[in-house]
Amino acid sequence: MRITISGHHVEVTEAITDVINSRFAKIANHFPSLMSLEVILKVDKNSQKIEAVTNYENMQIAVSAKDDDLYIAIGSCVKKMEAALQHRKGVLKANLHSKIKAA
Repeated sequence: MRITISGHHVEVTEAITDVINSRFAKIANHFPSLMSLEVILKVDKNSQKIEAVTNYENMQIAVSAKDDDLYIAIGSCVKKMEAALQHRKGVLKANLHSKIKAA
């Protein structure tokens, strides 16, 4: 999976890149059809924000997390992304089953 990391008012260091790659690599193992992920880091007044956007099975999924500590925000964003992908996967599996109408 290709992960694109960009920063808005923040310098993306090697340590931040390593943490993001290692955390989102776990999601890539669970969802091998994911091709790319875009991560945007932002710094507002006294708070760090991370946004992650990807496409999964023809649907765009975007999540964001905000915290005082960037690394906590990254962990929260990973959890939200995994939950959103699991939800989408469940919706797709539910649509595969045909409903039998009672006569």
